[in-house]
Amino acid sequence: MALSTKYNPAEVEGKWYQQWMDKGFFSASVNPQKDPYCIVIPPPNVTGVLHMGHMLNNTIQDVLIRKARMQGKEACWVPGTDHASIATEARVVAMLREKGIKKSDLSREQFLEYAWEWKEKYGGIILEQLKKLGASCDWNRTKFTMDADYYDAVIDVFIDLYRKGYIYRSLRMINWDPVGKTALSDDEVNYKDVQSKLYYINYPIEGSNDFVTIATVRPETIMADTAICINPNDERYKHLKGKRARIPLINRPIPIIEDDYVTMEFGTGCLKVTPAHDLNDYELGKKHNLDLIDILNDDGTLNDKAQILVGEDRFVARKKIAKLLEEGNYLSKIEDYKSNVGFSERTDAVIEPRLSLQWFVKMKAITKPALDNVMNDTIRLIPPKFKNTYSHWMENVRDWCISRQLWWGHRIPAWYAPDGTFAVAKTRQEAFEQLSLKNPTLHEEALKQDEDVLDTWFSSWLWPIAVFDCSVFKDGNKGNNELNYFYPTNDLVTAPEILFFWVARMIIAGYEYRGQMPFKNVYLTGIVRDKQGRKMSKSLGNSPDPLELIAKYGADGVRTGMLFSSPAGNDLLFDEKLCEQGRNFANKIWNAFRLVKGWSTHTTPPPAENQIACAWFENRFNQALQELDDHFEKFRISDALMTVYKLIWEDFCSWYLEMIKPGFGQPIDEPTFEKTVTFFESLLKILHPFMPFITEELWHELRNRGEREYVIVSAWPKAKPYDTSILKEAAFAFEVITEIRNTRNTKNLSPKEPLKIQVTNNTALQGSAFLAVIKKLGNLSEVSFGRPAAPGGINFVIQSTEFSIPLNGKIDTGAQRLALQKEIDYQRGFLNAVNSKLSNDRFMSSAPPQVIEMEKKKKADAEAKIKALEKTLSEL
Repeated sequence: MALSTKYNPAEVEGKWYQQWMDKGFFSASVNPQKDPYCIVIPPPNVTGVLHMGHMLNNTIQDVLIRKARMQGKEACWVPGTDHASIATEARVVAMLREKGIKKSDLSREQFLEYAWEWKEKYGGIILEQLKKLGASCDWNRTKFTMDADYYDAVIDVFIDLYRKGYIYRSLRMINWDPVGKTALSDDEVNYKDVQSKLYYINYPIEGSNDFVTIATVRPETIMADTAICINPNDERYKHLKGKRARIPLINRPIPIIEDDYVTMEFGTGCLKVTPAHDLNDYELGKKHNLDLIDILNDDGTLNDKAQILVGEDRFVARKKIAKLLEEGNYLSKIEDYKSNVGFSERTDAVIEPRLSLQWFVKMKAITKPALDNVMNDTIRLIPPKFKNTYSHWMENVRDWCISRQLWWGHRIPAWYAPDGTFAVAKTRQEAFEQLSLKNPTLHEEALKQDEDVLDTWFSSWLWPIAVFDCSVFKDGNKGNNELNYFYPTNDLVTAPEILFFWVARMIIAGYEYRGQMPFKNVYLTGIVRDKQGRKMSKSLGNSPDPLELIAKYGADGVRTGMLFSSPAGNDLLFDEKLCEQGRNFANKIWNAFRLVKGWSTHTTPPPAENQIACAWFENRFNQALQELDDHFEKFRISDALMTVYKLIWEDFCSWYLEMIKPGFGQPIDEPTFEKTVTFFESLLKILHPFMPFITEELWHELRNRGEREYVIVSAWPKAKPYDTSILKEAAFAFEVITEIRNTRNTKNLSPKEPLKIQVTNNTALQGSAFLAVIKKLGNLSEVSFGRPAAPGGINFVIQSTEFSIPLNGKIDTGAQRLALQKEIDYQRGFLNAVNSKLSNDRFMSSAPPQVIEMEKKKKADAEAKIKALEKTLSEL
């Protein structure tokens, strides 16, 4: 069947993906005859759908895994999803609300039934979408962080770390998310500068008409105040020592205490102390034995302890309190104020500091190997600039709050007796055995399991290990064959924003449970932004639907579009035109194939221009392959793509195919044709990791293939030595051809009209194999050597060689004189700039010898060009 004139991705992508799956090309297993290469996917949330960040991240992973597969390694890309406690529970609650069901009306077991039902229906969507992109994951290995064996592994780790003394339970001030209704770790809080108001509130002094003014951004918490604090060195307030003030609106008396913690310069120099709602106030309260009055419910509304505005949301209460204070003459003034406010990383709710009994991991000791082995480059961060932020976080790490007040997740394996004592154990029976030793009258059925679940990151930090063996966390387990073969994995591709949430913790777990790193390299992608530099988001409406892009430009077009400008660690300014460029590239390759397959062949020996063309391209390919391998080694994926792009578009299509192309309707010699098909195969191989679909399609169109002879499993080419002299000769010839073509364009000379050319001072060119190429692509009827420049002709200089094209009155001499004079003026300006450098003593004494030599060459070339141009001008 004749090949279509345009590449249609929709006709080929599904076909080849299914065939790759059917043939088992994505599958990996323990193979001692091969080196393993493994990537574990950053598991997307089960709530997720494909966005541009996923597209970039997974395209890079697929490029790496496809290349490794072609290099003969046992390539294993493990997919999976994360249960995402907070996000998933919120989705399920919203679904139930639509059905008229409240979470509070359900038992835990009933709620979890709905949650699993939701997960089974929606949880796999994003993985199916990744298949559209071409992701060559080993889908048989798909893991979920709440699979039964994974669940057990998480519980085993909790118990193990508790027994080692790393996990403890404590009443501490934590970050509370009033929307998610759960505690958060410090790392799950994003701080933003927010334009706020600073309220100056007058607190009456008990037993007098005097008052003290306090500045606060949170007037809604005054009902929870338990003291006013002044600095003992502040002369302004010496008279208040030992007195009491009354809280406006509720008239409750509170003591005035002294502490040098108070900054005299901030606000009025007086501080309202609210231990239940501020971390620093909590510490101050402990020091001075102050009461704790928590006036907020779990959802951020005011409770009965507030006495007024009970049931109002905290932010609504803030406005109402301000009005009440003003009406009662308690409000002195309000000022604009910028404050640094914490927001939930998951729900974007403003965080509420709250005293709560939670579970924590001691981080100081357990993090040391993870810090040392990144700083000494045992594990490489790419780009390395992230080592500084990594070390700062690890050196200042705080204990990790791991309990969450949710139902969806890994339930904490702690069991409580009626008297408040508890045991950490996997089952009720094991907990009873522990507790009954101290309390023989205890009944097993009296034990209640902790209601909380573990932080999502507490399960995903085990990911590189648990995807292969979930039983390894039990004491003394050395791991199964798969874990011992594929672990440590090779490369991790992820986003910098989860460097600490996930990457650092996986490294911690790796050294704790395997005694070695979980991966060798961490490639940190940038953030995908729009062309205006804004982060893509639904609210801005600037985030395109990846599946719509694939439908419009093809998966290959979108993959290359994402990679055209995505240097590691730097943000990508995405423009849909990049995908269009990717589609155009696919069409260019398609048309090149149609051209080659449209030629008939004959058995004559190859002409001179074809012989040198084949020799040149073979050397150019090996040069590019060395560049390509170097880019991959340094994780310059965008540069790697550009190397292949230029090799195909410029070198192969624009030069090589033009050099060997037979005349219209004429056949090509068989040796050149076979060589060209072989070149095409090599190009398809190195392009395949970037554009898997079109390369597989053309691979099968080029030749008849065997049952398992696919480009996806073909051998990656090995770079051979190349001859730089032939590359230099070719570059010179291409410059000459380009100048001839430019002359035709500027002088309106038909490309079909043969020209003559005279070479005045380079007889070596006479013996060059590229002379035949220059004649063919320049459409020259004659090349003569040693003659003086033709009067009235066009003269130009390439690398000090002077050329002249006789025009014999074919051009407008007046217009030509103006153009020549303009070019002469430009070259003189350029020459002056070069001479200025060469006459500068500082430049000559400090510049490297090769730079000075380059400037001298520029001078010689400019002088030769000016001479040739002036000669042409004088002859006109």
